[in-house]
Amino acid sequence: MDWNVMFFVNSAALGVGLAMDAFSVSLANGLNEPGMKRRKMTGIAAVFAVFQAIMPLIGWVCVHTVVRYFSAFEKFIPWIALGLLGFMGGKMLCEGIKNRDDGTEKPRVGFWALMLQGIATSIDALSVGFTIADYNWVKALVCALIIAAVTFAICMGGLWCGKKFGTKLSNAASILGGAILIAIGIEIFITGLIG
Repeated sequence: MDWNVMFFVNSAALGVGLAMDAFSVSLANGLNEPGMKRRKMTGIAAVFAVFQAIMPLIGWVCVHTVVRYFSAFEKFIPWIALGLLGFMGGKMLCEGIKNRDDGTEKPRVGFWALMLQGIATSIDALSVGFTIADYNWVKALVCALIIAAVTFAICMGGLWCGKKFGTKLSNAASILGGAILIAIGIEIFITGLIG
């Protein structure tokens, strides 16, 4: 494959497609924490971008090395995403309902919760390694970096939107954020089973 405009367009399109789950989770994080500082927003978007870049590269390596092991693992991806996002969403939902009227401050997105979100929203990106299998390692790396840049921009947008609406929604923000995470988990699960 040549270094042409279509390579960059296709890489950016992959980035947009892969970033939709991360966008939704970013939106939920912004809803849950409307007072989030710009530095934390940048960190959250960066975590999602790194995961979205690493997973296709891992998939690419699997295609070129242990493809039979990866294909056996691939059927568990929807279950893993459903479990991780369902757990995190359920926790947010319960905390939002429990703290609905007592005026206490909502829990913030912690490091380990963010790592789980990063894994859950990017685990399906492993299969992108199959679509970029004909790239050499330099092209695969450039493609992954483009995916990361697109994901970062989209997640910053999701966090910003979530913050804006989180301030307006106040007490319902945690409930809505949890429901969004659960819905994303179900969507990934259904899509994985159908596709």
